[in-house]
Amino acid sequence: MIQDNLVSMVDLARANGIKVVLASITPSDDFWWNPGTKPAPRIAEMNTWIKAYAAKHRLVYLDYYSAMVDDNGGMKREFTMDGVHPNPAGYALMGKLAEKAIASALAGRSGT
Repeated sequence: MIQDNLVSMVDLARANGIKVVLASITPSDDFWWNPGTKPAPRIAEMNTWIKAYAAKHRLVYLDYYSAMVDDNGGMKREFTMDGVHPNPAGYALMGKLAEKAIASALAGRSGT
């Protein structure tokens, strides 16, 4: 279902001349509001799909995940206070990565 929604958004954007940047899901190894969920494997799987879809369709892939993930599939401590949401350092990193990805999309380049 998530994949279908992303495909639809990409199709709509492209049909309307909008440059597309597909971003990874940020890492998390648990959700504090739903302990025990252990989302890390599903997040990694979804990011693999997003990256492959972006490559297949020559879209820019914005990889927050690789820059923020720790050895357990969670977000590195320096980028979060709760293990899910970025803190100011996390957003600063994400901003730099987003600026680069947007510039690539506007220049007509694909990839990461």
